[in-house]
Amino acid sequence: MRTLTIAAIQTAPIPFDVEATWQRFADQVRAVRDTFPHVELVVVPELMLAAEAPLLQARADWMDEVAQPLTGPHLDRICSLAEETGLWLVPGSLYERDDDKIYNTAVAVSPLGEVVARYRKIFPWQPYEQTSPGNEFVVFDIPGTGRIGLAICYDGSFPETARQLAWLGADVIIQPTLTTTRDREMELVCSRANAWTNQVYVVNVNGADPAGVGASVVVDPEGVIRQQAGSGEEVLVDTLDLDAVTRVRTYGTFGLNRPWDQLARHGAQIHLPMYGAAIRTPSWHGDTLAIPASPAH
Repeated sequence: MRTLTIAAIQTAPIPFDVEATWQRFADQVRAVRDTFPHVELVVVPELMLAAEAPLLQARADWMDEVAQPLTGPHLDRICSLAEETGLWLVPGSLYERDDDKIYNTAVAVSPLGEVVARYRKIFPWQPYEQTSPGNEFVVFDIPGTGRIGLAICYDGSFPETARQLAWLGADVIIQPTLTTTRDREMELVCSRANAWTNQVYVVNVNGADPAGVGASVVVDPEGVIRQQAGSGEEVLVDTLDLDAVTRVRTYGTFGLNRPWDQLARHGAQIHLPMYGAAIRTPSWHGDTLAIPASPAH
């Protein structure tokens, strides 16, 4: 059985204090390691280490002040913490400076202290979020376990995100989030829909009060919420059965719906005018369908 035990830390930064926020984050990661030694991957909310303030306290100049290239001491200490604790880390996201642009970027760091993935948020929350959009969906592999896709907050409101990550073979979508507004309920609907329609786990970890409104969730490949947090600081620990992704895609959601099989049969014939292309069968699906189509009712 392929399993992945995750800890989604619903927490909040110390506004405008990067060093104090880093210490809080490092202490929380070590506490998870000591309290839940079976945890393999830890994720925290979007922009945690940027020490971003709650929405109505935000400073227009803060992003420019704290943005850094993804090199040097800031990233080095994340890598050192991963190596020290023996954990996979997705430390929310950072403001990444690259020439004259600033991106909202998530990284994934292995227990060896190596950066294995960098993802620039493709769908910033415009017009409010002023970061530049990325243009590439990103997945990474945990050897012997499975494939993880990265998304950030508002990315989940666009169905293209989860569909592309699942097409790339993701078993789990890790989605650091920072939502302070009443549309959190909509985001929960999207998390369930993205999981259900793509038959993939979704781990959406939001900021705790006062940084965000909480309600972090872990959703299974059939769209069922396995865990949901309240509004305050909380840790969701869950062991994900990644073989469930294969089972659901093979035999159907609740033994019924097999969208990837249907797309493999007919996708190449479907014209997608918005994209100027047609659907291609993902490489992980194989050349033949595992389960024949059920007779019509």
